[in-house]
Amino acid sequence: MAQYQLHVFVCTGGDTCPTQGDTEKYVKILRAGVAQAGRHREIRINKAGCFSQCGNGPMMVVYPENVWYGGVQESDLQEILEAHLLGGAPVRRLLYAPGVPGPNKIIKADKKA
Repeated sequence: MAQYQLHVFVCTGGDTCPTQGDTEKYVKILRAGVAQAGRHREIRINKAGCFSQCGNGPMMVVYPENVWYGGVQESDLQEILEAHLLGGAPVRRLLYAPGVPGPNKIIKADKKA
C-alpha cells in the first residue's frame, strides 16, 4: 500500500488557476477538513504547480484514482471533501475530462489582429 490512500494536488501556480480562485486558501480548507475527519495520515493535500490546463481552473487532481476536477470554486470544496475524499464517490459535475491528453490550455484570441 502507498504511504497515502489519496494524494490531492491543487494547482496554485500557472497563469490562470490562482486568478480564478484563491487556490492557496483551497489547500488550507481541504487540509483542515481532512484533519478534522481524522484522516490526515491517509489523505495528503498538496500545492502543485501548473497542470498545463490553463483557463479550465481552478484545477485539482486526486491520485491514485487519476480524477481531475476543473472549474472548482470554494463553495465546491466541502462537497469534494465529503463525497470524494472521505466518501469515495467523485463529484461528477466537477469532473474535468477534455478527452485529449497533454496540454489543454484555452487560447485567448490575439487582440492585435
